[in-house]
Amino acid sequence: MKRRDLLQGAAALTATGTLAGAPAWAQGSDYPRPDATIRYVVPFPPGGLTDVMARQIGQQLGEHWKVSVVVDNKPGGNGQIGADLVAKAAPDGNTLLAITLTHAANVTLFPKSPFSFQKDLRPVALLAGSPMLIVVPEASPIRTLKDLMEQSRMRQLNAGSSGNGTPPHLTLALFNDLNKSSIQHVPYKGGAPSMTDLIGGQLDVIFSNFPESIPHVKGGKLRALAIASKARYPSLPEVPTTAEAGMPELQVENWTGMMAPAGMPDAAVRKLGAEVLKIVSASDFEARARQQGFVVDARGPDRFAAFLTEEIARWARVIQTANIQPS
Repeated sequence: MKRRDLLQGAAALTATGTLAGAPAWAQGSDYPRPDATIRYVVPFPPGGLTDVMARQIGQQLGEHWKVSVVVDNKPGGNGQIGADLVAKAAPDGNTLLAITLTHAANVTLFPKSPFSFQKDLRPVALLAGSPMLIVVPEASPIRTLKDLMEQSRMRQLNAGSSGNGTPPHLTLALFNDLNKSSIQHVPYKGGAPSMTDLIGGQLDVIFSNFPESIPHVKGGKLRALAIASKARYPSLPEVPTTAEAGMPELQVENWTGMMAPAGMPDAAVRKLGAEVLKIVSASDFEARARQQGFVVDARGPDRFAAFLTEEIARWARVIQTANIQPS
Protein backbone atom coordinates (compact mmCIF):
# COMPACT_ATOMS: atom_id res chain seq x y z
CA MET A 1 0.00 0.00 0.00
CA LYS A 2 1.32 3.46 -0.93
CA ARG A 3 2.14 5.99 1.76
CA ARG A 4 -0.68 8.26 0.54
CA ASP A 5 -3.19 5.41 0.94
CA LEU A 6 -1.94 4.72 4.44
CA LEU A 7 -2.37 8.37 5.39
CA GLN A 8 -5.87 8.45 3.93
CA GLY A 9 -6.80 5.30 5.81
CA ALA A 10 -5.45 6.75 9.05
CA ALA A 11 -7.47 9.91 8.47
CA ALA A 12 -10.62 7.84 7.96
CA LEU A 13 -9.93 5.97 11.20
CA THR A 14 -9.53 9.21 13.13
CA ALA A 15 -12.69 10.72 11.72
CA THR A 16 -15.04 7.75 11.87
CA GLY A 17 -13.55 5.18 14.23
CA THR A 18 -13.38 2.60 11.42
CA LEU A 19 -10.56 1.94 9.02
CA ALA A 20 -11.27 2.71 5.36
CA GLY A 21 -10.96 -0.43 3.30
CA ALA A 22 -11.29 -2.72 6.33
CA PRO A 23 -13.44 -5.86 5.98
CA ALA A 24 -17.16 -5.46 6.64
CA TRP A 25 -17.04 -7.22 10.02
CA ALA A 26 -14.45 -4.71 11.28
CA GLN A 27 -16.84 -1.89 10.44
CA GLY A 28 -19.60 -3.58 12.41
CA SER A 29 -22.00 -4.71 9.69
CA ASP A 30 -21.10 -8.39 10.02
CA TYR A 31 -20.15 -8.38 13.72
CA PRO A 32 -19.49 -10.82 15.24
CA ARG A 33 -17.54 -13.10 12.95
CA PRO A 34 -18.91 -16.67 12.98
CA ASP A 35 -15.58 -18.03 14.23
CA ALA A 36 -15.27 -15.41 16.99
CA THR A 37 -14.54 -16.10 20.62
CA ILE A 38 -15.80 -13.18 22.69
CA ARG A 39 -13.88 -12.67 25.93
CA TYR A 40 -16.04 -11.01 28.57
CA VAL A 41 -13.68 -9.77 31.29
CA VAL A 42 -15.05 -9.56 34.84
CA PRO A 43 -12.56 -7.57 36.94
CA PHE A 44 -13.68 -9.21 40.20
CA PRO A 45 -13.54 -12.75 41.65
CA PRO A 46 -16.09 -15.38 40.60
CA GLY A 47 -19.41 -15.53 42.43
CA GLY A 48 -19.92 -11.84 43.05
CA LEU A 49 -22.69 -9.56 41.84
CA THR A 50 -20.90 -8.56 38.62
CA ASP A 51 -19.80 -12.10 37.84
CA VAL A 52 -23.31 -13.54 38.28
CA MET A 53 -24.82 -11.09 35.80
CA ALA A 54 -21.94 -11.39 33.31
CA ARG A 55 -22.22 -15.16 33.15
CA GLN A 56 -25.93 -14.99 32.39
CA ILE A 57 -25.38 -12.37 29.69
CA GLY A 58 -22.47 -14.33 28.23
CA GLN A 59 -24.45 -17.55 28.04
CA GLN A 60 -27.44 -15.89 26.38
CA LEU A 61 -25.29 -13.89 23.97
CA GLY A 62 -23.43 -17.02 22.90
CA GLU A 63 -26.68 -18.90 22.31
CA HIS A 64 -28.30 -16.06 20.36
CA TRP A 65 -25.31 -15.40 18.11
CA LYS A 66 -23.97 -18.96 17.91
CA VAL A 67 -20.50 -17.87 19.01
CA SER A 68 -18.28 -18.75 21.95
CA VAL A 69 -18.46 -16.29 24.86
CA VAL A 70 -15.92 -16.89 27.64
CA VAL A 71 -16.19 -15.09 30.99
CA ASP A 72 -12.67 -14.32 32.18
CA ASN A 73 -12.21 -13.21 35.80
CA LYS A 74 -9.32 -10.77 36.22
CA PRO A 75 -9.66 -9.42 39.79
CA GLY A 76 -7.41 -6.90 41.46
CA GLY A 77 -6.79 -3.21 41.95
CA ASN A 78 -10.41 -2.35 42.80
CA GLY A 79 -11.44 -3.55 39.34
CA GLN A 80 -8.65 -1.65 37.59
CA ILE A 81 -6.57 -4.62 36.38
CA GLY A 82 -9.33 -6.09 34.25
CA ALA A 83 -10.42 -2.67 33.01
CA ASP A 84 -6.87 -1.85 31.92
CA LEU A 85 -6.67 -5.12 30.00
CA VAL A 86 -9.82 -4.33 27.99
CA ALA A 87 -8.88 -0.69 27.48
CA LYS A 88 -5.72 -1.86 25.71
CA ALA A 89 -7.31 -4.73 23.77
CA ALA A 90 -7.95 -4.77 20.02
CA PRO A 91 -11.20 -2.87 19.29
CA ASP A 92 -12.73 -5.72 17.29
CA GLY A 93 -15.56 -6.41 19.72
CA ASN A 94 -14.03 -9.68 20.86
CA THR A 95 -12.93 -8.32 24.25
CA LEU A 96 -15.58 -6.76 26.50
CA LEU A 97 -15.64 -5.50 30.09
CA ALA A 98 -18.17 -5.85 32.90
CA ILE A 99 -18.21 -2.76 35.11
CA THR A 100 -20.00 -1.52 38.23
CA LEU A 101 -20.44 1.63 40.27
CA THR A 102 -16.89 0.94 41.48
CA HIS A 103 -15.47 1.95 38.09
CA ALA A 104 -17.30 5.28 38.12
CA ALA A 105 -15.72 5.95 41.52
CA ASN A 106 -12.30 4.77 40.32
CA VAL A 107 -12.10 7.74 37.94
CA THR A 108 -11.65 9.93 41.04
CA LEU A 109 -9.89 7.38 43.25
CA PHE A 110 -7.15 6.62 40.71
CA PRO A 111 -6.24 9.86 38.92
CA LYS A 112 -2.94 8.35 37.73
CA SER A 113 -4.47 5.20 36.26
CA PRO A 114 -2.50 3.61 33.35
CA PHE A 115 -5.60 4.02 31.18
CA SER A 116 -8.36 6.59 30.82
CA PHE A 117 -11.75 5.14 31.67
CA GLN A 118 -13.55 7.86 29.72
CA LYS A 119 -11.25 7.91 26.68
CA ASP A 120 -10.06 4.31 26.30
CA LEU A 121 -13.40 2.56 26.89
CA ARG A 122 -16.85 3.13 25.44
CA PRO A 123 -20.28 2.25 26.86
CA VAL A 124 -22.25 -0.61 25.29
CA ALA A 125 -25.17 -1.20 27.68
CA LEU A 126 -26.34 -0.68 31.22
CA LEU A 127 -27.82 -3.98 32.41
CA ALA A 128 -29.23 -3.84 35.92
CA GLY A 129 -28.88 -2.40 39.39
CA SER A 130 -28.90 -3.90 42.84
CA PRO A 131 -30.07 -1.53 45.60
CA MET A 132 -28.03 -1.13 48.74
CA LEU A 133 -29.62 -2.52 51.89
CA ILE A 134 -28.93 -0.99 55.31
CA VAL A 135 -28.61 -3.81 57.84
CA VAL A 136 -27.83 -4.19 61.54
CA PRO A 137 -27.56 -7.26 63.79
CA GLU A 138 -30.91 -8.66 64.85
CA ALA A 139 -30.06 -7.94 68.51
CA SER A 140 -29.18 -4.28 67.81
CA PRO A 141 -31.16 -1.60 69.65
CA ILE A 142 -31.21 0.32 66.35
CA ARG A 143 -34.56 -0.61 64.86
CA THR A 144 -35.18 2.03 62.18
CA LEU A 145 -33.22 4.27 59.86
CA LYS A 146 -34.18 7.25 62.02
CA ASP A 147 -32.69 5.43 65.02
CA LEU A 148 -29.45 5.04 63.05
CA MET A 149 -29.51 8.70 62.06
CA GLU A 150 -29.97 9.79 65.67
CA GLN A 151 -27.61 7.29 67.30
CA SER A 152 -24.80 8.01 64.85
CA ARG A 153 -24.90 11.70 65.86
CA MET A 154 -24.89 10.87 69.56
CA ARG A 155 -22.24 8.15 69.84
CA GLN A 156 -19.47 6.48 67.85
CA LEU A 157 -20.70 3.68 65.61
CA ASN A 158 -18.78 1.61 63.10
CA ALA A 159 -19.68 0.23 59.69
CA GLY A 160 -18.01 -2.52 57.70
CA SER A 161 -17.46 -2.69 53.96
CA SER A 162 -15.78 -4.84 51.33
CA GLY A 163 -12.92 -2.31 51.07
CA ASN A 164 -12.03 1.33 50.54
CA GLY A 165 -13.96 2.92 47.71
CA THR A 166 -16.38 0.02 47.27
CA PRO A 167 -20.14 0.66 47.02
CA PRO A 168 -20.80 -0.11 50.72
CA HIS A 169 -18.07 2.38 51.68
CA LEU A 170 -19.36 5.02 49.26
CA THR A 171 -22.91 4.61 50.56
CA LEU A 172 -21.65 5.01 54.13
CA ALA A 173 -19.78 8.16 53.13
CA LEU A 174 -22.91 9.57 51.50
CA PHE A 175 -24.95 8.76 54.62
CA ASN A 176 -22.40 10.50 56.85
CA ASP A 177 -22.44 13.56 54.62
CA LEU A 178 -26.22 13.77 54.49
CA ASN A 179 -26.66 13.05 58.20
CA LYS A 180 -23.70 15.15 59.45
CA SER A 181 -22.47 12.09 61.33
CA SER A 182 -19.14 10.27 61.52
CA ILE A 183 -19.74 6.52 61.56
CA GLN A 184 -16.28 4.95 61.49
CA HIS A 185 -15.43 2.94 58.39
CA VAL A 186 -13.94 -0.56 58.88
CA PRO A 187 -12.71 -2.00 55.55
CA TYR A 188 -12.56 -5.76 54.97
CA LYS A 189 -11.15 -7.86 52.14
CA GLY A 190 -14.53 -8.70 50.71
CA GLY A 191 -18.18 -8.57 51.65
CA ALA A 192 -18.41 -12.03 53.27
CA PRO A 193 -16.02 -11.41 56.21
CA SER A 194 -17.62 -8.06 56.99
CA MET A 195 -21.04 -9.74 57.03
CA THR A 196 -19.73 -12.40 59.42
CA ASP A 197 -18.55 -9.74 61.88
CA LEU A 198 -21.82 -7.83 61.60
CA ILE A 199 -23.79 -10.96 62.47
CA GLY A 200 -21.37 -11.56 65.35
CA GLY A 201 -21.91 -8.08 66.76
CA GLN A 202 -18.43 -6.70 66.05
CA LEU A 203 -19.95 -4.11 63.71
CA ASP A 204 -22.93 -1.82 64.15
CA VAL A 205 -24.14 -1.53 60.57
CA ILE A 206 -23.35 -2.27 56.93
CA PHE A 207 -24.66 -0.40 53.91
CA SER A 208 -24.70 -3.68 52.07
CA ASN A 209 -24.83 -5.04 48.57
CA PHE A 210 -28.30 -6.57 48.43
CA PRO A 211 -27.33 -10.16 47.45
CA GLU A 212 -24.78 -10.36 50.27
CA SER A 213 -27.20 -9.52 53.07
CA ILE A 214 -30.64 -10.70 52.00
CA PRO A 215 -30.08 -14.38 52.99
CA HIS A 216 -29.17 -13.26 56.52
CA VAL A 217 -32.18 -10.94 56.70
CA LYS A 218 -34.43 -13.78 55.55
CA GLY A 219 -32.72 -16.09 58.05
CA GLY A 220 -33.36 -13.75 60.97
CA LYS A 221 -29.72 -12.92 61.72
CA LEU A 222 -29.88 -9.34 60.45
CA ARG A 223 -32.50 -6.59 60.49
CA ALA A 224 -33.00 -4.47 57.39
CA LEU A 225 -33.62 -0.81 58.26
CA ALA A 226 -34.23 0.50 54.75
CA ILE A 227 -33.51 -0.12 51.11
CA ALA A 228 -31.77 2.65 49.15
CA SER A 229 -34.07 2.56 46.12
CA LYS A 230 -37.08 4.42 44.76
CA ALA A 231 -39.51 1.57 45.40
CA ARG A 232 -39.86 -1.22 47.93
CA TYR A 233 -38.39 -4.53 46.87
CA PRO A 234 -40.86 -7.38 46.22
CA SER A 235 -38.90 -9.95 48.21
CA LEU A 236 -38.72 -7.60 51.23
CA PRO A 237 -42.07 -5.79 51.05
CA GLU A 238 -41.99 -4.85 54.74
CA VAL A 239 -38.69 -2.93 54.44
CA PRO A 240 -39.21 0.79 53.74
CA THR A 241 -37.30 2.77 51.16
CA THR A 242 -34.81 5.33 52.42
CA ALA A 243 -37.24 8.06 51.35
CA GLU A 244 -40.03 6.52 53.41
CA ALA A 245 -37.64 6.08 56.32
CA GLY A 246 -36.54 9.72 56.40
CA MET A 247 -33.56 10.11 54.04
CA PRO A 248 -34.78 10.53 50.43
CA GLU A 249 -31.35 11.63 49.14
CA LEU A 250 -29.80 8.28 50.08
CA GLN A 251 -30.56 6.30 46.93
CA VAL A 252 -27.76 4.03 45.74
CA GLU A 253 -27.74 1.07 43.39
CA ASN A 254 -24.66 -0.98 42.67
CA TRP A 255 -25.31 -1.21 38.95
CA THR A 256 -23.51 -3.27 36.34
CA GLY A 257 -22.92 -2.61 32.65
CA MET A 258 -20.88 -3.58 29.62
CA MET A 259 -18.00 -1.61 28.05
CA ALA A 260 -15.75 -2.13 25.04
CA PRO A 261 -12.43 -0.71 23.81
CA ALA A 262 -12.89 2.87 22.57
CA GLY A 263 -12.05 2.05 18.95
CA MET A 264 -14.84 -0.50 18.49
CA PRO A 265 -16.90 0.63 15.45
CA ASP A 266 -20.19 2.39 16.11
CA ALA A 267 -22.23 -0.12 14.12
CA ALA A 268 -20.80 -3.06 16.08
CA VAL A 269 -21.38 -1.31 19.42
CA ARG A 270 -24.99 -0.56 18.55
CA LYS A 271 -25.61 -4.10 17.31
CA LEU A 272 -24.11 -5.56 20.49
CA GLY A 273 -25.98 -3.10 22.71
CA ALA A 274 -29.31 -3.89 21.05
CA GLU A 275 -28.76 -7.64 21.48
CA VAL A 276 -27.84 -7.27 25.15
CA LEU A 277 -30.90 -5.09 25.83
CA LYS A 278 -33.09 -7.72 24.16
CA ILE A 279 -31.60 -10.36 26.46
CA VAL A 280 -32.07 -8.47 29.74
CA SER A 281 -35.55 -7.24 28.81
CA ALA A 282 -36.94 -10.74 28.28
CA SER A 283 -39.52 -11.58 30.95
CA ASP A 284 -37.83 -14.79 32.08
CA PHE A 285 -34.47 -13.03 32.42
CA GLU A 286 -36.01 -10.18 34.41
CA ALA A 287 -37.74 -12.61 36.77
CA ARG A 288 -34.53 -14.56 37.38
CA ALA A 289 -32.55 -11.34 37.90
CA ARG A 290 -35.05 -10.10 40.47
CA GLN A 291 -34.70 -13.31 42.45
CA GLN A 292 -30.95 -12.67 42.57
CA GLY A 293 -31.37 -9.12 43.87
CA PHE A 294 -31.21 -7.19 40.59
CA VAL A 295 -33.59 -4.73 39.00
CA VAL A 296 -33.17 -4.68 35.21
CA ASP A 297 -32.29 -1.20 33.96
CA ALA A 298 -31.74 -1.64 30.24
CA ARG A 299 -30.05 1.33 28.52
CA GLY A 300 -28.20 1.43 25.22
CA PRO A 301 -24.86 3.10 24.44
CA ASP A 302 -26.04 6.73 24.41
CA ARG A 303 -28.21 6.60 27.53
CA PHE A 304 -25.57 4.55 29.34
CA ALA A 305 -22.93 7.16 28.44
CA ALA A 306 -25.07 9.93 29.95
CA PHE A 307 -25.69 7.82 33.05
CA LEU A 308 -21.96 7.18 33.48
CA THR A 309 -21.18 10.90 33.27
CA GLU A 310 -23.67 11.58 36.06
CA GLU A 311 -22.37 8.75 38.24
CA ILE A 312 -18.73 9.81 37.86
CA ALA A 313 -19.61 13.37 38.93
CA ARG A 314 -21.84 12.21 41.78
CA TRP A 315 -19.25 9.95 43.39
CA ALA A 316 -16.42 12.40 42.79
CA ARG A 317 -18.21 14.80 45.13
CA VAL A 318 -18.73 12.11 47.78
CA ILE A 319 -15.13 10.87 47.57
CA GLN A 320 -13.67 14.37 47.79
CA THR A 321 -15.92 15.37 50.70
CA ALA A 322 -15.05 12.24 52.68
CA ASN A 323 -11.39 12.26 51.53
CA ILE A 324 -11.63 8.59 50.56
CA GLN A 325 -8.34 7.03 49.51
CA PRO A 326 -7.91 3.69 47.72
CA SER A 327 -6.61 0.73 49.74
